Amino acid sequence: MDFDYDLFVIGAGSGGLAASKRAASYGAKAAIAEGEDVGGTCVVRGCVPKKLLVYGSKFSDLYEDAVGYGWKGVKSKFNWPTLISNVQREVHRLSLLHTDLLAKANVELISQRATFIDPHTVQVGERQIRAAKILIAVGGEAIKPDIPGIELSITSREMFLLAKQPKTLAVLGAGYISVEFSGIMQGLGTQVTHLIRGERPLRGFDRDIQDGVYEGMLNHGINVIPEIELLELKKTKKGIKVIYTQAGETHKFTVDAVLCAIGRAPNLEGLGLEQAGVNLNTSSRFPSIAVDEWSRTSQSHIFAVGDCTDRVNLTPVAIAEGRAVADTEFGHQPRTISHDNIASAVFSQPEAASVGLSQAQAEDRYGAENLKIYRAKFRPMYHSFTGKAEKVMVKLVVEAHNEKILGVHMVGDHAAEIIQGMAIAVKMGATKKDFDATIGIHPSTAEEFVTLR
Repeated sequence: MDFDYDLFVIGAGSGGLAASKRAASYGAKAAIAEGEDVGGTCVVRGCVPKKLLVYGSKFSDLYEDAVGYGWKGVKSKFNWPTLISNVQREVHRLSLLHTDLLAKANVELISQRATFIDPHTVQVGERQIRAAKILIAVGGEAIKPDIPGIELSITSREMFLLAKQPKTLAVLGAGYISVEFSGIMQGLGTQVTHLIRGERPLRGFDRDIQDGVYEGMLNHGINVIPEIELLELKKTKKGIKVIYTQAGETHKFTVDAVLCAIGRAPNLEGLGLEQAGVNLNTSSRFPSIAVDEWSRTSQSHIFAVGDCTDRVNLTPVAIAEGRAVADTEFGHQPRTISHDNIASAVFSQPEAASVGLSQAQAEDRYGAENLKIYRAKFRPMYHSFTGKAEKVMVKLVVEAHNEKILGVHMVGDHAAEIIQGMAIAVKMGATKKDFDATIGIHPSTAEEFVTLR
C-alpha cells in the first residue's frame, strides 16, 4: 500500500512537534497539520504568555516591598497595552522559531486542520493525504457551563488579547488557570472577585496547598467567594452582572469582564474520529481519546498524546509521550512513559508546587496510621521588613515503615524551582533519612525540607 508519509501528525502543539521532529531524525518522512499558530496551547495561549504575565504582575509588590529595605517609595504606573503587545510579540517569535525548527528537521508543515476520512487518510484543505502512521496531538480547549448569558464571558484564550484592562473582573473556576489569572490581574491593578463552587480552590492538590493558596489570595486582596452556584450573567449599561446563590441566598454584582476558567476538555470536534474507527474514553467528565500505555489508540497505527487523551495534562508530559511514540515506532527503541510522580506547579501568588501523593491520596492508598506527616509554616525571611502576612508552607508525606517519601508539597516563592529538584529525589525513591542526611543551604526556604522534624 502506498503512503504519502510515514508519519502524519494532527496538531502542532508540544506533543506533535516533539514526535514529528524525533521521527524525522530517524529518517521517517513526516508532516504536521495545524490550523492555528505553531506551538499549540503552551506557546501561543497558555504556559508561556501566562508566565510572562505573572512576571509582570509581581512588580507592584516589589515596589511596595522595597520601602522596608530603605528604598524611597515610588508611584508607579502600569500600561496594559505595552505588556500585552510585548507578550504577543514574544509569542509570535517563539511560534516562528518552532516553524523554523520543523523545517530544519525536514518535517513538512501544512497550515490547515486535518480531518479523518478513513483510518489511513486525512483531508487537509483540498488535499487527501495517506499515512502509514498517524499521531493525534490536538490538545484541549476551554469549556463553559450551560447557564444563561455565559456567552458574555471570555476564556483564557481571550485574556491574552484584551485591548483594554478591565478595572473589575469576575473569575469563575477553582483550577490552576483560574487561580493564576486572579493573581495576575489583581497584581496588575484589577479588582478581582473569584467565585468557586467548592470550599477551596485547587481540588486534587494537597489540602495544605489549597489552604495556603486560598489564604494567600485573600492576603493579596482578591475577593474569594466559595461554595456558590452560578445562575446567570446579564449585560447591563454598567458592565456584566453576575448572579449567584450562596447558602440559599441570591447575590448580584457587576464587573467589567468575566473570565470563565472552569476547566478544559479534549479538542476533538471535527476530527472525524468515527471515520477512523478511533474509540473514545467516555468514563471521564469529557470524552477523550482512549489509548494504551504505548499511546496507541483502538487502531494499531494511530496514536494520540497530550491533553486530548486526558491523562496528565501538562506540556512536558505531552512532549515525553510524543518522543516515546517516535522512539518506539521509528527509532527501534520501544519505551513507555510513567505517569507517576510527575511534578506540577501553580503560578499563583503565592506560588505552589508538588510532586507525588497528597496526604489524602496517601491515606487512601496506605492508611493514615501508616504515614508520617512533616509540615512547617512560617514567614519567609524576605518579608522580615515588608510588613506583609506572607507565609511559606513545606510538607513531606512519608510512608512510616520504610520512611519512603511519598509526596513533597510547597506554597511560597520559587516553589516550582524547588520542587523540580525534589521530584528527582522522589523519582529515585528517596527516604526521610536521605533528606535528614542532606545538609541544607542556609539561609534558604529550600533547606526547610531537610530540617523537618
